[in-house]
Amino acid sequence: MSRYACHDHPDEHVFRTEIVDARPGAVLLRESLFYPGGGGQLADRGHLETLRGLVAITGIEVIDGWAWHGVAVPFELHGAVEGHVDRAFRTLMSQLHTDLHLVNAFVFQAFDGALVTGVQMADDGTARIDFDLPAADNERIRALEPMINDAIRADLRVEAVYAPAERLAAEAGLLRSRSVAPPPQDDGSVRIVRIDGLDEQACGGTHLASTAQSPPIRILKIENKGRHNRRVRIGFA
Repeated sequence: MSRYACHDHPDEHVFRTEIVDARPGAVLLRESLFYPGGGGQLADRGHLETLRGLVAITGIEVIDGWAWHGVAVPFELHGAVEGHVDRAFRTLMSQLHTDLHLVNAFVFQAFDGALVTGVQMADDGTARIDFDLPAADNERIRALEPMINDAIRADLRVEAVYAPAERLAAEAGLLRSRSVAPPPQDDGSVRIVRIDGLDEQACGGTHLASTAQSPPIRILKIENKGRHNRRVRIGFA
């Protein structure tokens, strides 16, 4: 997988490019700053500015390493376009994703390296993360909320680095999911997201530059989902 341009240029939301291929309901762009989604994070939203007007992006599908952008028009597009990423929606997803890393970090520390079994972010400003915690006391999980919000207020730097894939096997805790791992880049490296002094784990999503860019969160609900899954739902306070 080649590196997403949105990872290398996280603060850019408008870009000029051209359509290099098209099929009914979708176009392939030469370059794109749209995040295609994955790992429980929704794909970016936005539109293309074309000679025929504004065209909404309806979804993004990655096929053989190429991101096809769904378009809400029946006609075939071609030529130069200007892409506009919905900044507010990207920020929302980045806030939720960063906050889920904080939840993950404190649960991992408090419950002997409990692994993640599922994640999902929603466009209403809520998210859920599932852990393999068959015998955990829900109140112990809920008691982590003040520490999570202390980390948000601490303005911890968040950054991404690329490391050899061998680190995932060599260093315990870099891979937090029980069943999936971020796909390696074309050069074999894996993207690692660090929260300064607190956490480091493999991840392919978008994140904030600092934890303080998120509002405080609340743990909305803790649910038992099967014999092993403990679901933690969060939202902004």
